[in-house]
This record gives sequence, structure tokens and C-alpha cells, in this order.
Amino acid sequence: MMIQQLRKLIPLTAAMLALFAGCRKGDKIVPSTPSTVTDPVPTANPSGFYLLNEGNMGSNKATLDYMDYTTGIYHKNIYAEVNPNVVKELGDVGNDVQIYGNKLYAVINVSNKIEVMDATTTKRIKQVDILNCRYVVFANGKAYVSSYAGPVQIDVNAPIGFVAEVDTTTLEVTRKVIVGYQPEEMAVVNNKLYVANSGGYRVPNYDSTVSVIDLNTFTEIKKINVGINLHRLRADAYGDIYVSSRGDYNKVASALYRIDTKTDQVVQQFKLPVSDMWISGDTAYVYGSAFSYNTNSFTVSYNMLNVKTESILNKNFITDGTESQIKMPYAIAVNPNTKEILVGDAKDYVSPGKLFCFDKNGKLRWSVITGDIPAHITFFTGKKIN
Repeated sequence: MMIQQLRKLIPLTAAMLALFAGCRKGDKIVPSTPSTVTDPVPTANPSGFYLLNEGNMGSNKATLDYMDYTTGIYHKNIYAEVNPNVVKELGDVGNDVQIYGNKLYAVINVSNKIEVMDATTTKRIKQVDILNCRYVVFANGKAYVSSYAGPVQIDVNAPIGFVAEVDTTTLEVTRKVIVGYQPEEMAVVNNKLYVANSGGYRVPNYDSTVSVIDLNTFTEIKKINVGINLHRLRADAYGDIYVSSRGDYNKVASALYRIDTKTDQVVQQFKLPVSDMWISGDTAYVYGSAFSYNTNSFTVSYNMLNVKTESILNKNFITDGTESQIKMPYAIAVNPNTKEILVGDAKDYVSPGKLFCFDKNGKLRWSVITGDIPAHITFFTGKKIN
């Protein structure tokens, strides 16, 4: 979210954003909208997925959708209907969504909270307040949440960030650790938490480090110098993590770096623009929507990496030419069972987006209208209620 929306919504003024309201019509809740998009899969595993729509920043329009594989039905905007007493609904800018145990965690960035729900019913359990929260990962019964630790604004003096530890039973913040500036995505490998620091608010003085946190002591034991304006961070099955650099949108291009967690050293750089990626098995599915101030435009690309051989495949995972229907890719996920590939399209950032589903061979299976800015997906295994 945030940095992407601040960068990508260049033509959009604050006055325009103010025109957008939340999902309520007066005092009435807008009901969820079901759409049959594919054939049911009675023995599906996973049984479905949640999609968190960011919503335009400043408009209080984050929404939650659910795709039920067992019925073939996509349910748009389910949170308000299940939680009618939550006045502001999900809130302002959904920045991450994950499932851990029987709970669904939605990181609502500008609303400064983690919305914790029952994963089977989507019923709210509790709100955990964390300032300018960004992403969440889990380990050993704890949730780890990155935070910008300051207001939403570009500022060369923006404060250094932190990671909060949340007990997943009590849903209370138990510890905090200072990391780098404007920390983004994280991963846990061998009881160490790796945190990508962006420094995005402090442009042109970007951060360029990955913080390494010992989870036993919850202290930062080192910083790994990588590349400027870091964002995405994914771990593979071979002890490596992949970290994306957004560059400076001018002279320094976006790139991807591989870190060996055995030595905590950068061992490889890929000259590949990465806006988001998803590792499934030995394959990393990557898209780039790189913005340049030089051309005042975006360059969109799709690619794949083999994380076992640590090589770029130079292959588009969409094989039937239908990527031409995607205006602005903004989400990616791969079904761990069927290997179907999901791609969210943010379109113009101010109107409903679209979700595309491709089969494992890269051919379009179905598509559906989503909420505004479909951005984050987590798969669900179990029996969904309601």
C-alpha cells in the first residue's frame, strides 16, 4: 500500500479522494454480493481464499472478499454484513491479510490497527492498535507486525520503525524492537525474523537494509546492506530469502536480491523489476509495475524464477495473451494444490478492481469484479460459515 499509492496515484488529488465514502449507504449496510465464477470443487484443499481490497487511501473503503472453492461462488464485501455494529467497518487501507490458527488477521494501515476475525465466520474478535502498521508474519504462537511508527507523510525526518510482537492467544502486544526506517515485509527463518526496511518516507534518503531479529531475545542482531527502498521479502525452502528493491523511480532501477540466511549475506542480484512475488514450490511468480519519473509512466512485466537453481526463467506465467486485459497488476497468489495463479488488477485505483484466475498452464479460467484495489490474498482450509 502506502508508498505504492502515494507514488501511483500521482494524478489523483486529495479533493478527489474526499469524494469517496465507505461501504454504508446512510445507516444501512451494503450486503455482500455473490457471483458464480467456476464449477464447485467438493474436496477442495484449500477450500477458498480471502482477498483484502486496499481501498483508496483516505476514503475508508477497505473491504474483504471470499472465494469459496466448494461452491464456485465469489462473495464480494463480506465484512460489513457479518459485523454490522462495527461503525467504520474494516477502515482505511487494507495492507495485508493472513491466517494463523483459526484467526484471520487484516492489517489496516491508515486506521492504525490489526482487525482480528474468526477465520471461519469472519466475525470480529478484537482490534489490536499499532501505529501505521504494514505487514504481519507468524511464528511460535506470536504475530510480528511491522510499523512505520509515525504519521502517514513524506518527511525526511520520519521516525525509525519497529516490529511489534503480538500474542495470538491474548491478542496483546508483548514486545517491540526497533528496526530500520519504514519497515515493510518480513519472514521467519531458523528463529530469526528478517525485516525489509524501505525508508520510503525519507526520500531521497532511502533505507537499504534488512534487519535481522533474534526471536528469543527480540533484539536486532545485525543489519544486512542490500539495496534502496526495500519492500517484498519471501523465504524459499532452501534457506534463502528474496528481497525486492523499488529503486528511486528515476536513476536506480527496481531489482531483486537473494540473501543466504546461513551467512546473512547478499549472494545474488537479479536485474528484474519486482512489485510483488509469490513462491510456490521451486517457482517464484513475479510481476513488475515499475514507475519512472523520466517517462511519467509504468512498465508492466511478468516473469518467473526457479528458486532451486536460482535463475530467471525469462518466461511469462500468463501464456494465452490475456495479460492485455490487466491494466495494473496489484496482487498475486498461487493455489498450493491446483497451482492456479491469481492476479489482482487495481485498474485506475478509484473504481472496483478485477481478479483474474489462470490455470497452472497460464490460461485464463475466470475473472470477477472485486472491491477497490484488490491487493492481498490468503488461502483458507476448513469449512466456511456464512
